[in-house]
Formats: sequence, C-alpha cells, structure tokens
Amino acid sequence: MKVIKSKEFTASNAWGSLPIADMNGITTKLHWTDKPYKWHINDGQEVFAVLDGKVEMFYREDNQEKSVTLGVGDIFYASVGTEHVAHPVGEARVLVIESEGSV
Repeated sequence: MKVIKSKEFTASNAWGSLPIADMNGITTKLHWTDKPYKWHINDGQEVFAVLDGKVEMFYREDNQEKSVTLGVGDIFYASVGTEHVAHPVGEARVLVIESEGSV
C-alpha cells in the first residue's frame, strides 16, 4: 500500500523518478523535471500522464515533426515506434507507464 502526494515529489536532477509499481514487467514511475528529455523511441508502448505543470510533447509522424501541449490530466500514448521528446514548461510531474527497462 502506498499513498503518493505527487505535487510534493521533487528529484535532485531532471527526470529523476520515484518507482511506484512493477507489474509483470510493466513499470509505473512518477517523474519530476524542469528540463527536456531526449528524442527517443521506447522498446514498447508508453503512457505519459501529466499530473502537475505543462509539457510540450514533440513527436514524429509521417516524417514530420509535430507537437501537442499537455496540461494537468492530459495523457500522451506512444505506440511502438513513436519517436518523441517531452519538453516541460517550467516544472512538471508526470506519471510514466512503460515496459521495464525501456528508454
């Protein structure tokens, strides 16, 4: 049993995380960040939910770079092969659900 107050979580570095659960190879982590991540493609599917702040999510689709701004409660789903990068607008806290060991 865990209760996590996501707005109270900070990390010592950008994209630092708090592991929440590992369910049959699927991990759930709370991330804090104030800096962009890096362009990447996950090994599997990824669910990215903004819990606090705003994130501009850039992604490539049909060889074109696109973006969407995500606010509190918004969810970005990256299917297998979706190249993407998250850019927080200030500080942000996000819940990430993905295959264990994924980028």
